[in-house]
This record gives sequence, structure tokens and C-alpha cells, in this order.
Amino acid sequence: MVERFEQRVLRFAPLVLCLSLGWYAWRLGAPTGWGMIDLKVYWSLAPNLLTDQLYTIDMPFTADFPLPFTYPPFAAVLFLPLSWLPWVVARVAWQVLSLVCLWWLVRTALSLVAARSGQRFDGTWSRRAMVWTALALWCEPVRKTLDFGQINLVLIAGTFAAMVAARQLVAGFGVGVAAGLKLTPAISVLYFLVTRRFRAALWTGVGFAFTVAVGFVASAADSWRYWFELLGAADRVGPVGSAINQSLRGALSRTLGHDVEMTWPWLLAVAVSAVLTGFALRATVRAGDTLATVVAVQLFGLLLSPISWSHHWVWVIPLVLWAVHGARRSWPVLAVAAAWVVVTGADLITFLIDQQPTIWEIPRPWPLAALGWCYPLLGLLTLAVMPTAVRAAPGEPVGGTPLTTTSKAEPSVT
Repeated sequence: MVERFEQRVLRFAPLVLCLSLGWYAWRLGAPTGWGMIDLKVYWSLAPNLLTDQLYTIDMPFTADFPLPFTYPPFAAVLFLPLSWLPWVVARVAWQVLSLVCLWWLVRTALSLVAARSGQRFDGTWSRRAMVWTALALWCEPVRKTLDFGQINLVLIAGTFAAMVAARQLVAGFGVGVAAGLKLTPAISVLYFLVTRRFRAALWTGVGFAFTVAVGFVASAADSWRYWFELLGAADRVGPVGSAINQSLRGALSRTLGHDVEMTWPWLLAVAVSAVLTGFALRATVRAGDTLATVVAVQLFGLLLSPISWSHHWVWVIPLVLWAVHGARRSWPVLAVAAAWVVVTGADLITFLIDQQPTIWEIPRPWPLAALGWCYPLLGLLTLAVMPTAVRAAPGEPVGGTPLTTTSKAEPSVT
């Protein structure tokens, strides 16, 4: 019955995608009214790199929170061409690029599922990509990324493509460049290590060093200040306790009423997430499930980071695609996938933001503190169900012992 319903929907996949994009365009209105506040930070502050003032000049936003440039100097180098465009042109170009990256993210995830199932990425899979892109456009991390003009879709699509690239030089160097643009993709080295792609891990270091060198060439003063003075200052990035911060540190801080920093509650939570990640990676690597392994690594990175804004959780999209198309059909994994769809589709984070007096106030009533665990808790539950939800590798009996001596995950997309 489910397959029959899907086939009926897939017949209208191009129409579904067009209607979703059309509704989104109507909702946006004229480009002159698009806020895209984060893009404006990139666009307006990147040129300060040329005068060694990248981290000195902020962009006014609110009275208590001027917005600084928080990325490494290499990011400012890449944003310079964007800053040469008129503001309205820059907004339109970034929206189009982000939407293309959303489709690419969905297509890459489904390509991995199809390849692992021994199927060719044919018209049926292409139509699935259209339908899922149309739906993903309305989940909270994607909508906030687009509304803010954030870099997430561009960065995650590029990181994902690099991680699963067949050539180790391309994979590692690509991830290194992504980490030099914004530090969070550095967690992807864990994927190379657990899948024994050690040359890719080494190339990641080379790529990252390249971006640091480019930054020093562009502005030695700003590079020195970033790497030796500002690195690790989470409060400079934003309010740790705000509901939009969906990291373990943010959730624990709201629960306990103060910034827990790196004290024992945070260390305990990280230890729990590390154990769950370890079991998940052991199962996904043994099964050769590349998509599940990538998702497990990125979930761990989101939980571990001091700041994981809700729009950083775009990795939920390949997570749900894996749960629906790549995992075993069991009620735990389907329940977790459904929970992700409900939480991100209902935009619970916006409700929580509206309920807090200010972005800086950490203590809050316990119901709001409990709801503020939605992303971290679902992340932990996802890691917990992965070992039993991952499908057996080809040639391995379900729940049995591998029939081959090697079962490491192999990349399936170039």
C-alpha cells in the first residue's frame, strides 16, 4: 500500500516541486524585502579584511547584540566577490545557490541509498529527489537557513560531496577547505578515520593548512587575532542559552539555569553521546552504510559543538532520508524519523524563541527548558537506534556474522 501511494505521488513529482518552490517564492515577496541578516554580515563585513579590521567592526543588529564576523579569515576571502555585487543581486544569487544545494544534498543522500541497494539512480530516484526537496524546503533548519541567508546549505552540500568522493585527495582536501571556511566540518575527519581512509584524513590537514595560509596572506593581523585570541570564544558567536542553540551545552545550560561551559554536566553528556556514537559507527561501518556513517558523525559534531543553532541541523534531511529509504523498517527508527519531521515541520524552535524574555536570559520555566532539548534529545535517540536499524551489508545475513573479512564503508558518489 505504501509503495502504491508513493508511485502515485512520484507521477506528479515535478508538479509537487514546482508548487513548493512557487509557494516559497510567493511567501518571500520582492527581493528588496528579504532580510537575510547573516548574509548581510558576510556581504558587508568581509571587505574589512582588506584593512585588517575584520574582527574589529561589527554590524549593528540590536542594541545588546551587534553582529560580528565570526568565521576564519579564509571565509572572508571567499565572500569578497559576493560583496562586490549590489545587495539585492547578492540576495537573489544566494537564494538560488542555496536551493540548488538543497536539491544536491537530497540527491546525494538518495544516490548513496540507491547504490548500496544495488540500484541505478534512475527516473524513480530522481522523482524521489524532487518530492523530498519540495518537502525539505519547509523544515525549520532549511527555512531559517534561507531566511537568514545562512551558509549552511552551501557548506553542508559541499562537505557531504567531499566526504563521499571516491578519490581520497579530493575527499580530504575538500573537507579541509570546508573546515577552513567554518570550523564545524572538521568533525568529518572522524568519518575518514572510522572508514580507514587515512590518506583522506591527512589531506584534510593539508586543505585546512592551505586555508589558514591564504588567510594569513590576506591579513596577517586578522588571522593572528582569530586563531590566537578569538578562537573558542562561544559567547562572541551568540547567546549560548538561547533556545535557538540546540547543542548539548545549550540544552544543559537552559536546564540548570546557567552556562555550564565545559564542566562536569557537559563532560558527562559528551561522554554519553560519544558512547552512543561509537556503537552507531561500529554498526554502520560494519554494514558498509556510508550514508548512516556520515549522519552519525555529523550528529555527534552538532551535539559536541558549544553552539549549534537550529539551522545548523540541516543534516536532519539526509538523516530522515536514510531512516525512510536506507534503514530497516522497524518502529524505533520510523518513530524517530517521524519525530524529526514533526519537530522540524512544526517549527518548535520559533515558538521557544518567542517564549524567552531575551536571547541572553538563561533560566526559564521547566516546560520550556524540557522542550528546548528537542534537537539534542532526538539526536541522541537517533544514535541509540542506529545499531539495530542499520541494514546488513551485502553478503551478510541480517543480525548475523559478516561473511567477509572486510566490511568498511566505501564511498559511492564521486
